[in-house]
Amino acid sequence: MERIFDKKKISACIAKSKYHSVLDTMDIDFYLIKYEKGEFVSSPFQNELLFQIVEQGAINIYLIRDDGTRYALSNGTTDYFLGDMDIFYPRSGDVYAEAAESLTCIAFSIEQHKETLLSNNGFLALICNSLSSKIGTMTTMDAVPASLSERVISYMKYKCNHGTLKGIEQVAFQLHCSARQLQRILNQIESAGLVQKMGKGVYKLSETGGPSTTENGKGCGK
Repeated sequence: MERIFDKKKISACIAKSKYHSVLDTMDIDFYLIKYEKGEFVSSPFQNELLFQIVEQGAINIYLIRDDGTRYALSNGTTDYFLGDMDIFYPRSGDVYAEAAESLTCIAFSIEQHKETLLSNNGFLALICNSLSSKIGTMTTMDAVPASLSERVISYMKYKCNHGTLKGIEQVAFQLHCSARQLQRILNQIESAGLVQKMGKGVYKLSETGGPSTTENGKGCGK
């Protein structure tokens, strides 16, 4: 991730934006953020609340349930909003936005400019349109089919502190499988080099399995 504060580049991006007529009326400290493919653009473990408008590139937005099931919520390209829900509601602990390719966003701090946002009728009209579209999409979302091994890896990646699973029985309950099934899957993905066994009932996601994303894991056993 790279943050760009060059005023000329920022002005050029805003001028090209579909929303430039509204953005030009707002007294806000805009900047640009560039992401590489695979980087998280928004996630529960990020402390800073940002409003971001996709200027170039594409993103995938998805939800991870506590059982490791993944739901595709939306795909975003140029002019897509991120952070619109964060203006009004506490951030969801399960929703992630990931760069599907190299990505550039116009960004600013929600907390720093919240009063300005709520007092700008043009901006609020854009938000209403964005949220209405997203709600319509969510009503038709389906779970992405996944094998138990895929759900175990997803669970470790998104729900476990430092990617470390502890307690076979408790995690098996979360994943809706038997302890024997979970142990068999852990043995298989350990052999494949996706996890490392750290001790009895303790497994850590390896680098090939994907980076851990939570600072405070929940539902990861004892």
